[in-house]
Amino acid sequence: MAATQVLQSEWTKIRSVQSTLWTLSLALVVTLALGALISIVTRNTFEDLSVRDQAAFDATRVSFAGMGLGQLAMIVFGVLVISNEYSTGMIRTSLAAVPQRGTFLFSKIAIASSLALLVGVVTSFGAFFLGQALLGEHRASLGDSGVLRAVFGGGLYMGLIAMFSMGVAAMLRSPMLSLGVLMPFFFIISNILGNVDATRKAGQYLPDQAGSHVMQVVAPPDDAAPYGPWGGLAIMAAWVAAALVGGYVVIKRRDA
Repeated sequence: MAATQVLQSEWTKIRSVQSTLWTLSLALVVTLALGALISIVTRNTFEDLSVRDQAAFDATRVSFAGMGLGQLAMIVFGVLVISNEYSTGMIRTSLAAVPQRGTFLFSKIAIASSLALLVGVVTSFGAFFLGQALLGEHRASLGDSGVLRAVFGGGLYMGLIAMFSMGVAAMLRSPMLSLGVLMPFFFIISNILGNVDATRKAGQYLPDQAGSHVMQVVAPPDDAAPYGPWGGLAIMAAWVAAALVGGYVVIKRRDA
């Protein structure tokens, strides 16, 4: 089967599975909703912040407060895209139709990643404009130094989270096992390693902690990361590449 036909087939599969499309919609909705709520609260309580916190105030990052929940939806999307066929047994039919396993896997990833990146960028810009409108006089402008980079980078971050999840799901091949690894990794282990003094330096190189630096306009006072915004995103991209290579090796060597 030609590569273009494989791509078209994967696009049809993703469109036909409602759960994958719902997770992308959920990523958009929860990110905007929570970001809007936090922006309203921040505007109403800004005067209660200490002088130090007001000086380090990052209006752009406030509008991204919902990214955590949006990230959760992106993880689920990435896992479902890859592991749905394993859980239903359709993987055997797919590999019989496309015996070139690399073509099969990376066509699926190409279509799903394009969707995730598109939704991620729309979500990031939407969250920014909505959040800044609600912040009132404390808002930032897209033309301010570092803001456009942070907003566009937020979209790339969400897309890369989905891609990393796809790579892990391709290695583990089970939706429950993949989510059982990814959820604790991002929402428990990463937070612990990043906030404990003994492990903070190592935690800075985890994909979410490194990648999220691209969304910062004003660095927190306690931020001692040895890389800049794009350097952090590059570290995250390296994690994604490693996960995708791992997924390719597994699907190449193991039976369906």
